[in-house]
Amino acid sequence: MKESFNQLKQRIEEVIVTQASVQRCSAVVDFLDKDKPFFPPTINNPELHDFFAKVCSEMVGPNNVREKQPLMGAEDFSFYTEAVPKTYYYFVGMLNETRGPQAPHHSPYFTINEDALPYGAAMQASLAARYLLEHQPATAAKVEPRDEL
Repeated sequence: MKESFNQLKQRIEEVIVTQASVQRCSAVVDFLDKDKPFFPPTINNPELHDFFAKVCSEMVGPNNVREKQPLMGAEDFSFYTEAVPKTYYYFVGMLNETRGPQAPHHSPYFTINEDALPYGAAMQASLAARYLLEHQPATAAKVEPRDEL
């Protein structure tokens, strides 16, 4: 991922400098990497995303789990995902059709649908518990119960 990102930056600089020279001008490209590093893209791990969709569909029904189109927003969460597989999801239970359209979460008009909080908490707990149960390593030896009294 980093290699393709560096190639993209190199190509952007190449195009800008070349186009400036065509017009008998000069150009310098500074991505301000030292002051503000670029965020890598946030890309879902396919296995975790499928697991998320499966567990959530079982909880709230498949018609209530909706895929969104990819977004071009930057997210610092992507730095964590370079080290640990993840899936990114949002707007869990935020839709309230009686209130109308939902404002984006960085908007001053964003409101929380508090009725959805128990569903979000249950979903988080269920995802964690199911993942641990389904992915825990096998124990080395079977331990027989003992009565210590």
